[in-house]
Amino acid sequence: MKKQDWLVDNNGVCLPLKILSIPSKTASVYRLYRFLTDLEDILETIQDDEKRLGAIAPLMRKLLNESPWLYLSMLEPNPDTGWEIMTLYDEPSFPLTVQLVAWAGGTVSPIHNHGCWGIVALLEGKEKNTFWRRNPQPNQPDKIEKVGEKILTEGDILCFSADAIHHIEAMGNQPTISFNLYGETDYDRRFEFNARENTAINF
Repeated sequence: MKKQDWLVDNNGVCLPLKILSIPSKTASVYRLYRFLTDLEDILETIQDDEKRLGAIAPLMRKLLNESPWLYLSMLEPNPDTGWEIMTLYDEPSFPLTVQLVAWAGGTVSPIHNHGCWGIVALLEGKEKNTFWRRNPQPNQPDKIEKVGEKILTEGDILCFSADAIHHIEAMGNQPTISFNLYGETDYDRRFEFNARENTAINF
């Protein structure tokens, strides 16, 4: 089954991602080190975040299709928090973080952005992403409004612009497991939002 890759822009609009064609190397298994090397080539040659995402998404698809190692160490959510993160790669002074993230069924995340571009590939489970955008008012500068939602299932890829705002809900009784890739975070632009109180705090 052909899967669609998506981009959530800074206004919270979820659109089909424009895919850029990149040369493919032949290997029996797509290893993490090769994935990171390919990513570095893209980061050095493409400066625009949306174009970067269009070039990186096919690498994520290749990783999902040609990396059985990715499915061997499934992460379990922490029963106390409802989620767990396993960092696979985070090198100082290199603008990439690679993680596995697990959410317990029924868990809902805070509303947040990431302050960097990001890509999420769902490995297992079903996850609803709800998208928001800023709607500042004279007396409520951090007001946001809901824009839409997208349900992801196994094999779906979702890309985010740096200021895209969302929250997720792990649907069903089973955990969701995702492979997450983030660029270099600008912590001054990374916020957790409260839609009821119209507030935003750095995190």
